[in-house]
Amino acid sequence: MRHALEVSLRGCEELLIRSEWQAKLVRSEASGEPLRIKLGLDPTAPDLHIGHTVVLNKMRQLQDLGHKVIFLIGDFTAMIGDPSGRNTTRPPLTREQIEENARTYFNQASLVLDAQKTEIRYNSEWCDPLGARGMIELAAKYTLARMMERDDFTKRFKGGLPISVHELLYPLMQGYDSVALKSDLELGGTDQKFNLLVGRELQREYGQEPQCILTMPLLEGLDGVDKMSKSKGNYVGITEAPAQMFGKLMSISDPLMWRYFTLLSFRPMAEIGRLKEECAQGRNPRDAKVMLAQEIVERFHSRAAAEQALADFEARFREGAIPDDIPEVLLAGAPMPVAQLLKQAGLVPSTSEAMRNLAQGGVRIDGARVEDRALKLDPGTYVVQVGKRRFARVTLS
Repeated sequence: MRHALEVSLRGCEELLIRSEWQAKLVRSEASGEPLRIKLGLDPTAPDLHIGHTVVLNKMRQLQDLGHKVIFLIGDFTAMIGDPSGRNTTRPPLTREQIEENARTYFNQASLVLDAQKTEIRYNSEWCDPLGARGMIELAAKYTLARMMERDDFTKRFKGGLPISVHELLYPLMQGYDSVALKSDLELGGTDQKFNLLVGRELQREYGQEPQCILTMPLLEGLDGVDKMSKSKGNYVGITEAPAQMFGKLMSISDPLMWRYFTLLSFRPMAEIGRLKEECAQGRNPRDAKVMLAQEIVERFHSRAAAEQALADFEARFREGAIPDDIPEVLLAGAPMPVAQLLKQAGLVPSTSEAMRNLAQGGVRIDGARVEDRALKLDPGTYVVQVGKRRFARVTLS
């Protein structure tokens, strides 16, 4: 039980209620009956990034302990739209959009989870049959006063911003998922805490033992500022090519690297601690960053792909190493012409100077020489170099 608790707590933000979870673990160990562990994701976009894998990694760790993990695709709740952390009403998705996005979700999640041991469910299974009568009966089990305890609802109400009635249904429907699945533990990001607690309350209302909740931190994107998000261009997709994935991970700052180690690496924490101490005593942090990038690439591709990605990366930078501390620049306006990006990033004084450097082969992006003056850069994070000494890590949105 002690080992299981250590696994549960690694990297987590909060475990509620810890004593209840310990009791569940003891009971499971004594009876041999696995606990039911739930993670729900709404298919609001077609692809997953490594930020999503923070909770998926935790699911896999608990799965490896022998517990039953349930990967829940919120095809019903996605039509409502999760209001968590938002100051405006989220536009609901159409059924066609949801189905298209859901097709790839489980296949990509299976790159982390053991697909053969994972129960996959869709919450339309029990939400659709509720009907109008069932929805009213469910809504009667929770008060408006409790719902308005949500921080984002409170802020919007006080600020005079609209809150649609259907948004109030979202936490109820997510909580009802826990009832339908008889969940022992539900995982989610820190922004999901309120919704997870609603699940506990509804389980009590339906005569079930309340689930425990385990929240995981929201992973910062490559810029080290905002939550990893495809819309912000600061993400690493789990289906990206090995070289692209490796290059993006090598672009993160040294302080952010340790955050990624804690939340993404499968290495023991003691080993990570020793590595951090070695870097503090003079070892090049780049060595540690290479280890992290290779581990992530190998997880989603192969060992051979990770080795090749490293070889390609080193070949690109053989002419000169990237300084350890380079300026971080945030720009908006993607897709942006490369000359404009160089100017706005402060790497050249004018677009004409940018054009001259491009023509002379003096511009590199992620180590690759760029000579196409018509190139436009999509949202993303790039290490940009002009000449031998001017560098910037540019996050373009």
